[in-house]
Parts: sequence; structure tokens; C-alpha cells
Amino acid sequence: MKRKTILLVLVMVMMMSPAFSQSFDDYLEVVREVLNTEKKAAVAETMALSDSESGAFWSLYNEYNSKLYQVHTDRVNIIKDFAASYESMTDEKADALVNRSLAYQTKLLKLNKSYYKKFKKILPASKAALYFQLESKIDDLVNASLALEIPLVNTN
Repeated sequence: MKRKTILLVLVMVMMMSPAFSQSFDDYLEVVREVLNTEKKAAVAETMALSDSESGAFWSLYNEYNSKLYQVHTDRVNIIKDFAASYESMTDEKADALVNRSLAYQTKLLKLNKSYYKKFKKILPASKAALYFQLESKIDDLVNASLALEIPLVNTN
């Protein structure tokens, strides 16, 4: 899974180059699909679900991850917009990017709160907590990698 996270970071770094276009977006989608496959395998291994828990969990997991994909697309678009504006960053653009980032974080928190309640309805609270802890750790790995690769705002 860490190898796939590093691959995602490399893809994000490549976005800093204006030479990438639609083919890059296609490549990005492939990388996201691979990461989702790796994540699902890690979740399956970590959760150790019983037969009675499994069906409802995976159904809700797929629903949640579909919505999570949409929210994470906001983050991808913010990063792409930042990359495109990096050399000519204005105060207005910087402000807009920060506000979009805050909106993304708010959407993510709202989604997680909503789905944590749903997961607690089908799993014991300890297993729902384990799942969201795993989601958080994966997100933290991605965020840490992005933080290392994405430069600070250019104020010159």
C-alpha cells in the first residue's frame, strides 16, 4: 500500500508540469483505481469481518467510497489548479484555493461523520472505529506524501 501511495505522490508532482493534458487525467484515474484496489485489500485484511458482517459492510463500504471518490476529486482539482497557478499566484487566487481547500475538508468531515453513524448500525462500535481509524491512517499517509511534494505558495 505504501508503494501505491508513493506512486500517487509522483502523479501529483507530475501535475506541476503544464505538459500533461487529457492523457495525464486518464493516467491519474488508473492510479486512483489501483490505490482503491490496494486499499480495499488492506481493509479486508485488517477488518477480519465475520460472514454475518461481511455483506452489509462491503455494500456500505462501496457506497461510502463512491462518495469519498467524489470528495477526493475536489482535492485533486484544487492541487491541479494550484499547480496551474503556481508561477502567477495572486492574492485572490491564493484566497480562493484556501477557501476551496477548507470546503473540501468540511465535506470530508461531514461525509465521515455521516458514514461512521451508518457503519455503527451494521458493526460493533469498535469495528466501525477500526475501519475509520484505517481510513484516517491511509488519508494521513497520502496527505504526508503530498505535503512533502507540493511546494509552498509562491509569493513573489
